[in-house]
Amino acid sequence: MSPRAGRTHLALCRAHAKDSEGRRYSEPEHPYRSCFERDRDRIIHSRAFRRLEYKTQVFPNYEGDHFRTRLTHTIEVAQIARTVASALSLNQTLAEAIALAHDLGHPPFGHAGEHELDNALHDAGGFEHNRHTLRVVEELEERYAKFPGLNLTYEVREGIVKHSTHYDRFRQDELEGYRPALQPLLEAQIIDWVDGIAYNVHDIDDGVEAKILEPAELAADLPIFGEIYASQVANHRNADVRQLFNESIRALLDILVSDLIDASRERIEVANVTNVEEVRSHSERLIGHSPQVLEQLRSTAQFLKDRLYRCTEVEKEMQKARRIIAKLVTSYRRDPTLLPERHQARIAAEGEAIVVGDYVAGMTDRFALEAHRRLPR
Repeated sequence: MSPRAGRTHLALCRAHAKDSEGRRYSEPEHPYRSCFERDRDRIIHSRAFRRLEYKTQVFPNYEGDHFRTRLTHTIEVAQIARTVASALSLNQTLAEAIALAHDLGHPPFGHAGEHELDNALHDAGGFEHNRHTLRVVEELEERYAKFPGLNLTYEVREGIVKHSTHYDRFRQDELEGYRPALQPLLEAQIIDWVDGIAYNVHDIDDGVEAKILEPAELAADLPIFGEIYASQVANHRNADVRQLFNESIRALLDILVSDLIDASRERIEVANVTNVEEVRSHSERLIGHSPQVLEQLRSTAQFLKDRLYRCTEVEKEMQKARRIIAKLVTSYRRDPTLLPERHQARIAAEGEAIVVGDYVAGMTDRFALEAHRRLPR
């Protein structure tokens, strides 16, 4: 199949704004922006999106000016998503909107904060950030007079629910209407993979920035990085170590993104799907890496878990974060009068656990630290 024919074939599987299944609350069309462009803009202008600037990715915001935050990670995911969608002739704006929304439900202090919040709310169904992201965009954002949430299109909300291959933490009533038996759109399938690319590559970058990881260590223990680094050394003989590392990170990102595009294109063409309905009813997801690169990514993830996420410096911060989250939830559930009045007012209708979970999950790192400091001793 020629490249031109391949792109034409792929374009048949593209989601189109004119075919959107619409919004929960009916709105007139905009004269200049498509429904997916409006979704993207609503997400960017939301309070939840702005708060991502002060939520931890791996290293807390206050530890340094150049570490990634949940916001910069989200922007990087959206940029890669647009690249992949463009290369596969898919809807770039839809992929971008899902990417920009995908972490809106993350609590403070990264995955340690999420884990502790899940534990603290275990008796009330626990906490999972994808579930909470859906709640943010459907209920918790308060920007509009005529409806709760952001009133996003079905396609973006479905992408929030289904972009990850693990959405069994959603309750049945939360999945109702999102057809869990069907595959997500290709634009949504992209997000899980580019999220993984972004955090694996950029956590390596931040680990070196923090002086926890060293380029020589990475070159010795990660084969995919070692090959790239050796090539950069050969090609840039006058460069210093930091420049060689930066070039290696750049090359690694390019290799992973290119593999995702090439492997996905081949998988889509072999499956011979020719429209969105066939994508949805296919037996498996069609976006993904080649087996060789997927194995390299798994090795990278394990390396980061052993050498970065479990290192003394990171673990010390995460233990502190877990204590703060546990104390906040316990204190607010024991004495809801500690909550702001507008949150107290919701308890009768929604229950104390849900209201406390919403309040704590919405905090930034620094707000959580200050709220913890203000708790009665």
